[in-house]
Amino acid sequence: MRLIGTTAMGVRLPIISPGDDLVEIVADHILAVTKSIPLTSSDVIAVTEAIVAKAEGNFASIQDIAADVRAKFGDAEVALVYPMFSRNRFINILKGVAAGVKKLHVLLSYPHDEVGNPILDINRLDEITDALPPGMVTATQFRAVAGDFAHPFTGVDYLKMYEEAGDNISIYLSNNPRDILKLTPHVLVGEIHNRFITKARLEKAGAKTVYTLSDILSQSINGSGYNPEHGVLGSNLSTEDVLKLFPARAPEFVANLQARLYEKTGTRPEVMVYGDGAFKDPVCGIWELADPVVSPGHTPRLADRPHEMKIKLVADTVADGLTSEEKREAVTQMIKSKADNPDAFREGTTPRVYADLLGSLCDLMGGSGDKGTPVVLVRGYFDDYTAE
Repeated sequence: MRLIGTTAMGVRLPIISPGDDLVEIVADHILAVTKSIPLTSSDVIAVTEAIVAKAEGNFASIQDIAADVRAKFGDAEVALVYPMFSRNRFINILKGVAAGVKKLHVLLSYPHDEVGNPILDINRLDEITDALPPGMVTATQFRAVAGDFAHPFTGVDYLKMYEEAGDNISIYLSNNPRDILKLTPHVLVGEIHNRFITKARLEKAGAKTVYTLSDILSQSINGSGYNPEHGVLGSNLSTEDVLKLFPARAPEFVANLQARLYEKTGTRPEVMVYGDGAFKDPVCGIWELADPVVSPGHTPRLADRPHEMKIKLVADTVADGLTSEEKREAVTQMIKSKADNPDAFREGTTPRVYADLLGSLCDLMGGSGDKGTPVVLVRGYFDDYTAE
């Protein structure tokens, strides 16, 4: 019996610059680390979205965001509803939006944003909520009750940071997005995963103009970077006035890398571009997925869901009372019979697609700090207990 199942390893690359042939670079490095054990179709090569976007040169400035916002809203006063609390993810977007309008009303949710970043002391939630006036409140009213609050992990007071992002910004707080329509009917929805729900609610409540962040820089502005599907969602701070956007051509990169590896090896491993993992940290309470999707590009197989047999259920029921070798044989035969009964033993298996499962693995494996492993090679991911 083979003793090692699925394994994952981080692969180091040189520092990537705009215009680099990332397909060739990744292919060469994968071949170098698989000399002794060749690639198979059960392997997965995952490349972080950051270097794919960097190789594309997919960058945009605060001024580019301002120009697009101005083109969409004209001279109207605009409301920005439910942005996430993050310097890296949002401060340049906020500055760009503010620079594109004459007046910006920012509506924040509490006690935390969409992904779990708190804006008040959670231990005082009932006390604060009971003391606040009903409905939408100003930042001054909120601070008078909740006090100053620094994020427990970043140490940043996001309420203060967002207030200071532009001279034309006013901050409000409410958990009903329709409250902002008392100030203006022109809204930019700042949410990531709930953006279409909130947009529909606002339009139903009488909003005249509603865009989401996926509409901002969905096409190039004066030669800027862009993302046709996600706009500025998934972007990260690059410099004090520039953002690195989510990669615009991830599906093309994935197809080209798989084709290049097939040319060099005769094998087609699965390939994906990954961003944030789809998991929630139980300590800080933050949902990691600040990108609009886990994977903006992957080979077709990774859009499927696992068809796996729950071994522990078989071991505890069908194989109960058998010897160790008999149990192994029973489990092996049942795994081999999966194709004859596609719905067998799905109980207890979370129905997540491969790309999301792998993205979480690779996000944890590669990290976003100084590991220097923007490529993750996952070996034998599609093998099962019967693989020798």
